[in-house]
Amino acid sequence: MTTRKQAEEELLKAGALQSAIFNSANFSSIATDAKGVIQIFNVGAQRMLGYTALEVMNQVTPADISDPQEVIARAKVLSLELGTQIEPGFEALVFKASRGIEDIYELTYIRKDGSRFPAVVSVTALRDAQGAIIGYLLIGTDNTARQRVEAERALLDRALRDKNVELEVARQAADKANLAKSDFLSSMSHELRSPLNAILGFAQLMESATPPPTATQRASIDQILHGGWYLLELINEILDLALIESGKLSLSMEPIALADVLQDCQAMIDPQAQRSAITITFPKFSSPCFVSADQTRVKQVIVNLMSNAIKYNRVGGTVDVSCKAVAAQRLRISVRDTGKGLSADKLAQLFQPFNRLGQEVGTEEGTGIGLVVSKRLVELMGGEIGAQSIVGTGSVFWFELNLAQAPQFAVNSDEPLVLLRAQAVPGAALSTLLYVEDNRANMELVRQLIARRPDMSLLSATDGIQGIALARVHLPKVILMDINLPGISGLEALKMLREDPITRHIPVLAISANAMPRDIERGLEAGFLSYLTKPIKVNEFMAALDTALELTQTGAAGEVGVVGSL
Repeated sequence: MTTRKQAEEELLKAGALQSAIFNSANFSSIATDAKGVIQIFNVGAQRMLGYTALEVMNQVTPADISDPQEVIARAKVLSLELGTQIEPGFEALVFKASRGIEDIYELTYIRKDGSRFPAVVSVTALRDAQGAIIGYLLIGTDNTARQRVEAERALLDRALRDKNVELEVARQAADKANLAKSDFLSSMSHELRSPLNAILGFAQLMESATPPPTATQRASIDQILHGGWYLLELINEILDLALIESGKLSLSMEPIALADVLQDCQAMIDPQAQRSAITITFPKFSSPCFVSADQTRVKQVIVNLMSNAIKYNRVGGTVDVSCKAVAAQRLRISVRDTGKGLSADKLAQLFQPFNRLGQEVGTEEGTGIGLVVSKRLVELMGGEIGAQSIVGTGSVFWFELNLAQAPQFAVNSDEPLVLLRAQAVPGAALSTLLYVEDNRANMELVRQLIARRPDMSLLSATDGIQGIALARVHLPKVILMDINLPGISGLEALKMLREDPITRHIPVLAISANAMPRDIERGLEAGFLSYLTKPIKVNEFMAALDTALELTQTGAAGEVGVVGSL
């Protein structure tokens, strides 16, 4: 009795499961006999297709309620795939299943009202105890929602691809336009220098002529010079902006002494401050302070901020320059003025090219480029720039740079430091080394090194033009040239030395913080005898000097070689 009861319960469970499957409205369950005539047509099939079970059972095959063109196409594909002729119709829907191959495919069903919907159909062959096929079971799900999602996704993907293509085309056009603009500005800036050189040159000749010009003539000459120098400033700023935007600006990043930089800036800005009766205060340094920057460019930024602080200050006002650490390795340089101040709206417009914040109607000259160039330069040097202002009180413009260690000689840990001390030959003339360098700390390092060479004396110049002039007068045995110099670069200075018959024989060594392989290659191609990188490696530095001196003695100094290049 217990076994019989368990069997009855199992049958009830199986019956309930079969009933649930047959009555499910979420998928169609269509069973056929061996010939394909529909024998079972569940509730889901009736809901999806609109037929009642009586309308299709023992009447039609699943092929009759499917898209005929898809059935024909499926028969052709299977015939090629399986290498046998398969007739269009029900056979095409169940051929794989009849061969024991799992088969799931997409098919379009046709409802009673003629409407269509996509379905995913899974086909299984039904077999008796002996394995003979007695029918087929086709279980289908409505694929409309999934296809709609896929279609929407495809449309979105296509729209994204089209938008990406559009953005790329726009970016390329913008890059091309920016490059063309930068090339045009650069070309025009250089083209304007030639006639401007004549204007300023002849105006200065007239100013210093004998007999001297009359008061009226001097006033006219002053106007020419004032306008000419202002135009030159504008050209230089435009050229800087063009170089930065084109990515062609080269920076020489190295530790620079901030006290020296501010001292140079003070000398440059004092005349402007005195004309406006502005008092400037600078910070006092109790110990050396070094930042990582390009010396020429950081001077340019500071002078620009100070010039603006003077220009837009009140008569008799003050400008305060201060420095303070804002993080463990970060220093902020601030320039505070006592001018009219800027509103929040105008502060938001700062650092926009050619935007003078309404000052173009005032009496002060300006280009609206200086702050933009300063911002780009500070960012290229790894810093940031900003401003605060209070209307009626004044403004504070600041920028931050990374702190750096003082310049040091580089010594390889696996190479002992050998300070080469040449012995001076009694009665022999000293060999003169001319060092062209605008960084005082670097100059001092080389001065200390040359002090250990009793056979050498040192001449120094802080820019390329001064260096060329000293070379022509003193004819040094060797010239040591920095690459990034104020005014003309070391590369330009080398070209001028090589073109002059008086100086072309002098070997010139490059020394620079530009240590990329391409920088070294470019320097050697330009004609430097050797390219040394900062920080200085003492042994290589001394060896390079000795090699250069040997070349001058053998008369082969004009030959270009790679000596101690790093």
